Amino acid sequence: MTTHPVLWSFRRCPYAMRARLAIQSSGRQVALQEILLRDKPAPFLAASPKGTVPVVQDGDAVIEESRDVMLWALGRNDPEGWLDMPQEGFALIDTCDGPFKQALDHTKYAVRFPDRDEACERAKAMVFLKTLNDRLRDTPYLMGSRRTLADMAILPFVRQFANTDRVWFDAQGLAPLTQWLDNFLASDRFRAIMVKYPPWQAGQDQVLFP
Repeated sequence: MTTHPVLWSFRRCPYAMRARLAIQSSGRQVALQEILLRDKPAPFLAASPKGTVPVVQDGDAVIEESRDVMLWALGRNDPEGWLDMPQEGFALIDTCDGPFKQALDHTKYAVRFPDRDEACERAKAMVFLKTLNDRLRDTPYLMGSRRTLADMAILPFVRQFANTDRVWFDAQGLAPLTQWLDNFLASDRFRAIMVKYPPWQAGQDQVLFP
């Protein structure tokens, strides 16, 4: 019997989404184990005490960061050439994961940050989104004519930001960015990574992904 690496995931988490996107592209099958963030199973916490998804268990190796999971999958098989991108693509991901994600959290969860001005935080997020929008004016993807790791690592977070107030987002005059996002949301690729699975329980049948 083939032993598959285990992917601990949570369907709506953008970090877990981008991990699933990379695994899907690579074709590397994993045993997907969905969790509830409010009821984390003991084997998940034993594998990764930090308690955040995604986590991959590949034999004795434990991979705990979403970007590392993407590189783990694509490092084994990268049929679409996502890793073949300029260094500026990695810099965009750094900005997404740093200043943009912080501003996104301060906007989406404003009630948790009473010392932050929500409008100011939203404006900070828009700086990054306008940078992306400018890149997408003449090309369908961030690095040019084809998708790369930058697109697929960033899209789940742009989705999360847009969903905080989609009517407001659509009124911001970011047509290229909005088209880029909507094309992704309408894709079979996105639908395939967003299939709902019941929370993992010990002894259940294995769920293979993709």
